[in-house]
Amino acid sequence: MQPATQYARSGEVHIAYQLFGSGPVNLIMVPGFVSNVENYWDQPDLTRFLNRLGSYARVVTFDKRGTGMSDRGGELPGLDQRMDDLRAVMDAGHGTGGAPWDF
Repeated sequence: MQPATQYARSGEVHIAYQLFGSGPVNLIMVPGFVSNVENYWDQPDLTRFLNRLGSYARVVTFDKRGTGMSDRGGELPGLDQRMDDLRAVMDAGHGTGGAPWDF
């Protein structure tokens, strides 16, 4: 089942994220070049994979600023801004740390 898309505020933009699963491990899926958290669930193989991850971890996945369901920014964000976006998602998802995973 597809989790609800939520939004974390980072500066002047909203970052789309989804939170699903349960377990002792917090896993933050950091997307590659482009992503769309809602389209992940339209792909059967990826859906099975995500459900399996969620069976043993609390998973947060998000769309980077300017991609997917997240707001568009004016300029290409730098590393500091990307980290601010990641922190905003972790704070909104009530994360107290976790293992980032470049997906």
